[in-house]
Amino acid sequence: MPKAISYTKGSIVYFEGDTDDRVFILQKGRVVITTTDVETKLQTTEQVKQGEFFGVKSAIGHFPREETVMTLEESTCIAMSSQEFEALFSTNKQLIMKMLKVFSNQLRQIHKKTESVLNKNDSVNQMSGLYSVAKAFYDDGKWQSCQDVCTTYIKLYPLAPHVSQIKEMLLKSNAYVKKGISSSDEYDEEVSEGRSSIKLFELPAFKRFEKHYENGQVIITEFERGETFYLIQSGTVQLTKCVNESNKNLDILKPGEFFGEMAILDNSPRSATCVARGHVECLEFNKANFEMLITGNPQLALILLKLFCKRIYDQKRRLKILVISDPQARLADVFCMFNEMNPIQSADRRRKFSVTESDIAHWSGLPMNTVRDELKHFTMSRKVEIFDGYMVVNNISDMQRIVDSRTNTKK
Repeated sequence: MPKAISYTKGSIVYFEGDTDDRVFILQKGRVVITTTDVETKLQTTEQVKQGEFFGVKSAIGHFPREETVMTLEESTCIAMSSQEFEALFSTNKQLIMKMLKVFSNQLRQIHKKTESVLNKNDSVNQMSGLYSVAKAFYDDGKWQSCQDVCTTYIKLYPLAPHVSQIKEMLLKSNAYVKKGISSSDEYDEEVSEGRSSIKLFELPAFKRFEKHYENGQVIITEFERGETFYLIQSGTVQLTKCVNESNKNLDILKPGEFFGEMAILDNSPRSATCVARGHVECLEFNKANFEMLITGNPQLALILLKLFCKRIYDQKRRLKILVISDPQARLADVFCMFNEMNPIQSADRRRKFSVTESDIAHWSGLPMNTVRDELKHFTMSRKVEIFDGYMVVNNISDMQRIVDSRTNTKK
């Protein structure tokens, strides 16, 4: 049962780094949330209004608290378990849409900070941004993806300044695709271990929403307007973001996960490109029926809320890596991140990660030659062993010590 808790002035409701599955509502008094900006390291504060929730993301996402909460005067908060919050959330349509929009905006703000750290030109508009995405796929030899983005560009901007270059890239891409070459780096399709579809969407009524994509096909393109969102039924989808005219991998989505919902919620251009890896089956829903679908299916709304919590946490963790200026410490923190995302219940500090040099470059935001140089230092000092398709960190604590010693921060 939800419980009312009274706090005196100056009380700490919880500290940053605490683990706690409770969600709070401020019933009376004044409460301030203090967070540390990942990029500037400066503290920012925000007051909670009476009737507002706090502590939601970490509670339902099962992550450590990201902020410290303190009372500014005698206050009363209602505390409930994450399960109690989920039950309340599922029955309140107004709360559903409000929280989804708030979390969507938070995730977009983190994306913008990531772009800023990677020195992306903030003045890029939709047209030039879409051209950069096409050019990045072309330079990488991703012919099917390049073909799809070029086609979208010509449809949206038939009289644009870059249309002649786009047509040239499209012509070459078409030639490769007709030869059966979708990419210069072919993806070996693997069987997805996830559910073929979540139970909620196995009814015949959803059959008309099915879409099928083959390896390399672009499902949605960064910078285009968003009118649809998707649920993966089978296969995997690669999320990429164009930074300095180069596509960076953000995430790999599996069956049961959604994508494309951010543009629906805040009426903004797509924030990433989504590409099919192998054969992919999706359900496609449009903007018009989004709210009806979400509010009419509490289970779906809760899945989406938890997905936002996970993506916000993951993107903040990756941003922490990108703001580290020392290349070796940045690579070390990539390994620390992998360790956090794949914890094991063992005292053994030796960890094996299924990553390649290219993966490390993507997560660290560093040029490939820099990554190879730093990995060479790690192998020479016997901190890391590199094999075909995976790497072994002999003592993960060594990686954390490198991060701490070179950034002067404790995590």
